Amino acid sequence: MERANKPLKLGFERDLVEVSLNLLLGSKPQPATLKQSVKYSQIRASIKAIGIVEPLAVIPHPAHQGSYMVLDGHLRLEALKELQSESALCLISKDDEAYTYNKRVNRLSAIQEHRMIVRAVDRGVSPETLANALDISKAAIIARFKLLDGICDEAIRLLADKPASRSMFNVLRQMKPLRQIDVSKSMIDLNNYSVKMAMAMLQATAPEQLVDAVRIKNQQSSSSDTLNRLRRELAAVQADTKLLEERYGPDNLQLVIIKTYIKTLLENAKVVRWLARNHGEYLHQLQLIADLENLAT
Repeated sequence: MERANKPLKLGFERDLVEVSLNLLLGSKPQPATLKQSVKYSQIRASIKAIGIVEPLAVIPHPAHQGSYMVLDGHLRLEALKELQSESALCLISKDDEAYTYNKRVNRLSAIQEHRMIVRAVDRGVSPETLANALDISKAAIIARFKLLDGICDEAIRLLADKPASRSMFNVLRQMKPLRQIDVSKSMIDLNNYSVKMAMAMLQATAPEQLVDAVRIKNQQSSSSDTLNRLRRELAAVQADTKLLEERYGPDNLQLVIIKTYIKTLLENAKVVRWLARNHGEYLHQLQLIADLENLAT
């Protein structure tokens, strides 16, 4: 009971600090191809358009007085340097490990990304500004803004946090609401959100469950071609599903054992500090494995 009442200690300082870039030193080596990556280009474009959004996580450097070691935010730091910024907003950590800062960070789903764009537009941000910030075309921003046009609310709710591609929604909107819900539930049951799966479900959909334009188009197409395409799509989906079923048990068992061991290692602050100092690239990969939730890709 005494332990439960013990006050929590903050792992970082409450106030953000503006730190000169020449006082910020990396905690791990960066690959030579860093600036060629898509992620770096997007971060650089975002900072150039709207400034830095997420502060860098740093700690006072143990060997260089007055300097700081970057725990999280190496890409942001490189982008700021390239853009000739003089300083960066920093969060001062009390422990020299970077695992905590990325442990709960997940990639946005297509629907979450859509909502973020809609919210930004509602607040007066222009598509051009968003395009520059995300380093994509204005047409891509508009397409993502309209992503859920023709998708029913229940299907949106079901797929809100699922890794469905934007192209999959183009297939889904060709169906009527009740069929959209059925297909969404089937995808969740099979843990398969691919366009191939959606196309197979579309071809297996009765004409009266399709929107009018799609139904008329299907009626004008050759029935034999449709059946042949349906057979190929279903055969491919069945083959993929069978392969997953055969490998799921052994793969999942191995993953659970490996992940449990790695999580145990990463709960040891000394191990994390040693990895951060000596093998930062290994630490990043171990963090990714520790955060895995399932075998779906």
